[in-house]
Amino acid sequence: MNYEESLQYIHSVSWMGTVPGLGRTQELMKAIGNPEKKLKFIHIAGTNGKGSTAAMLASILTEAGYRTGLYTSPYILRFNERMQIDHNQISDDEVAELATWIRPIADALSDHPTEFEVVTAIAMEYFRRHQCDIVVLEVGMGGEFDATNVIDAPEAAVIVNIGLDHMQILGDTVEKIAATKAGIIKDGCDCVLYAQQPSVEAVIAQACEQRGANLHRAGMEGLRLRSHGLEGQIFDWENLSAIKLPLLGEHQLHNAATVLTVCRVLANKGWNLPEESIRSGLEKVSWPGRFQIMRKDPMFIIDGGHNPQCLDALVRAFQDYLPDRKIVFLNGCMADKDYGDMFRDLVPFAQAFVTVTPDNPRALSAKDLAEYLKRYNLPVFPSDTVVQGVKTAVEFAGKDGIVCACGSLYMISEIVAGLKALEN
Repeated sequence: MNYEESLQYIHSVSWMGTVPGLGRTQELMKAIGNPEKKLKFIHIAGTNGKGSTAAMLASILTEAGYRTGLYTSPYILRFNERMQIDHNQISDDEVAELATWIRPIADALSDHPTEFEVVTAIAMEYFRRHQCDIVVLEVGMGGEFDATNVIDAPEAAVIVNIGLDHMQILGDTVEKIAATKAGIIKDGCDCVLYAQQPSVEAVIAQACEQRGANLHRAGMEGLRLRSHGLEGQIFDWENLSAIKLPLLGEHQLHNAATVLTVCRVLANKGWNLPEESIRSGLEKVSWPGRFQIMRKDPMFIIDGGHNPQCLDALVRAFQDYLPDRKIVFLNGCMADKDYGDMFRDLVPFAQAFVTVTPDNPRALSAKDLAEYLKRYNLPVFPSDTVVQGVKTAVEFAGKDGIVCACGSLYMISEIVAGLKALEN
């Protein structure tokens, strides 16, 4: 298979009708030689902030000289983003080679692996072939039964911010969701916990106690913001001063404090992470699609926020960085999201809404979202395509205005295409 044929095969693998559990993943890993057993991991679960936290850790470990794998999902522009080593994405040729290699193995199994399970297996083999010193591994969804949880005890199990998302699968309370995500905590490992509500912390603490895991709560009390602007933030953390971080928003400072706590845990286990590597890793980190400013005149911001907790963080960013400004929102979302709660808090900042349909079978139609948003008595423009939505939003905002695209990561690649079309 070539690259395009490989992606067609990967995306054609159905997940419908499968039984939750790690059985398929374990069977597939065994069939390909258990590459995951030849690697070391930092395993990250949570509702919001997994990707940013993973990107920071991978950047620091790379700066420290370790060959560092990074596995994330979903991708924004290209599939290859999901597997990186030292900031370099997997090549098209290697995607094709690995997919061609694994296809007959996966197809021969009696219970065919899901798309995510196949991709996870490809990633494990990719990192093994390149002899990564460590892999920063982002959970796809949940934790206990996620395909990434096929690994043995990681160097650190990291639990970031937990909120209500995928409730039909993970549970209808944050405590139930926390219990599922605590499934990545293995016997005797170290667990780093992002500071959050006491009931969630109690669930994670209980899981650690049951499994003899060492719990390390991220130190938010030592966090001090020095300055911030649209170009980035400068903060102190405990005995480290004037750390530069290009990622915007208060929540990114909390993610950074979690990352710094992980670095301390790793250092205590013998990993060599000099202060200059930590500083340069955070300063150089890149994580697109999170309050990312794409252009000026009008200012165009992309944010992948896709649940109420993400939109809360976005609202705080508006208050911090763009007070008293009105914004044209370019919105799309999945039909199974709580879009009522998602968009309500954007209304005080809104000049108008432009709705689009993200490229996903689960997407809510632009027309249906527009009908919902009309209740707020603001201009609402449903668009037939995302590219047309970009054009409409930019024209309505005007040269000195602001556009913010948010609601779903699945529409970002088409938004980028829309911006390029405007430039041309």
